[in-house]
Amino acid sequence: MGKKPIASVDACKLNKDVLRKIPNPATIVIFGASGDLTERKLIPSLFRLDCDGLLPEKLAVVGVARTEMDSEGFRKKLAESIEIYSRHSKDRICKWSKFEKKLIYHRADYDNLEDYKTLNRLLVDLGKKQDIGANCLFYLSTPPILYPVIVSKLGEAGMAQQSDEYWRRIIIEKPFGRDLASAIDLNNHVHQVFDESQVYRIDHYLGKETVQNLLVFRFGNAIFEPLWSRNYIDHVQITVSEEVGLGNRAGYYDTAGILRDMFQNHLLQLLTLTAMEPPAGFNATSLRDEKVKVLKAVRPIKPEEVAKYTVRAQYRTYRDEKGVARGTETATFAVLKLFIDNWRWRNVPFYLRSGKALNSKVTEISIQFRHVPHLMFPLPPGEQLPPNKLVLCLQPNEGMRLGFETKLPGAGMKTRTVSMDFLYEQDFGENILPDAYERLILDALQGDASLFTRSDEIELAWKIIDPIIQGWESEYAPPLAFYELGTCGPSKADEFIKADDRKWNPCI
Repeated sequence: MGKKPIASVDACKLNKDVLRKIPNPATIVIFGASGDLTERKLIPSLFRLDCDGLLPEKLAVVGVARTEMDSEGFRKKLAESIEIYSRHSKDRICKWSKFEKKLIYHRADYDNLEDYKTLNRLLVDLGKKQDIGANCLFYLSTPPILYPVIVSKLGEAGMAQQSDEYWRRIIIEKPFGRDLASAIDLNNHVHQVFDESQVYRIDHYLGKETVQNLLVFRFGNAIFEPLWSRNYIDHVQITVSEEVGLGNRAGYYDTAGILRDMFQNHLLQLLTLTAMEPPAGFNATSLRDEKVKVLKAVRPIKPEEVAKYTVRAQYRTYRDEKGVARGTETATFAVLKLFIDNWRWRNVPFYLRSGKALNSKVTEISIQFRHVPHLMFPLPPGEQLPPNKLVLCLQPNEGMRLGFETKLPGAGMKTRTVSMDFLYEQDFGENILPDAYERLILDALQGDASLFTRSDEIELAWKIIDPIIQGWESEYAPPLAFYELGTCGPSKADEFIKADDRKWNPCI
């Protein structure tokens, strides 16, 4: 009792050995450096990587924004955010004084070409004076409306060009477009300046350790993959539940809604990782090829079918939120029932569910297996043994749970469902899981695009979501249901899955 599990020691050692590959010297340029994402995620993630010895010693981080500020003010502002958002203990915060010297602020107007030329001269000077070289990673952490502007100006200033001696890469945050047409336009715009191999479209869900563990669980264990098909699985539930409401995102959210905000990216990405075939290798091309095959096989929901395959709802006080249009029907909760028309998943429903202002923050994938084909144990008429269930908990309480039947001790043949559980915190220790942005930024610096979305993935995902949005905006739309704040969602969602003689896994 009280001893640290042997597994955690071995895993930590392995993790360090794998991650010890240090990227080459580079400059990271963050557009939108005065914004919330930079403070909460990007700089804390870079600081953590630096503390862990995973960043090159010769590194500069240039923050670009329209806010009037100098480098000292930039550092002071970020030092305050590190106190709040860093996962490091107090004794490691002292390393900030060394790290902050890598931070430089450059004030610029995003549509002013001269400001980009000045920025380019700054990068050249940094490369020479600090011996960093010309490698550069651009990070777009601005409102999406600015993406085409920034990309164009980088091209006009000659900052996107790379050679055999140095690389140039760009990370683009979601949302990538607001429909298929705009996503295609943005892809075309980006490709006029950057080659696809230079583009890293980020979905932070793919950087979560637990999401990556899904691949290891499926393809690193021989006993599960043979069960992973229509022959043994009855249905799959993918849930992303949020406790928070709109916060300060009303302007964006009321024109986007739950489908654009969560389904087109996060939930469809989880769907592809759950349903994909084994890739030939763990590399960007093989992994993303298999994800694309899944998206191509998803049976489209036509606009006139949305009432049959979807649920839309809104939390009761949404229309009272500041910045929300009067009488808006923007959905804050949705359920989709999707089918993947291929050999492995034929007629197995995938229920995707997500909502805001619910009773808990949960992300999980629940795999429910089929009932036993023949019941040999005596049970009361109409009863049957519960099916086995595998639950992959992505957040919180990260881990997995496998439920199976056992006999209760004593006379007779009574059974009870028990579970085998794995928890990251229990086996590997507290605060062991890195933030998703840590992994993704490090991958981008190393040129590994495996956990980033490719242009065809983006467009295929919009092809799935666009007809549903069109249906919701037409006479075919299902009635907008309502639910109270802090509940598990609308009763309509329960009725929807109950109509298929199934029920939700009680995670929210």
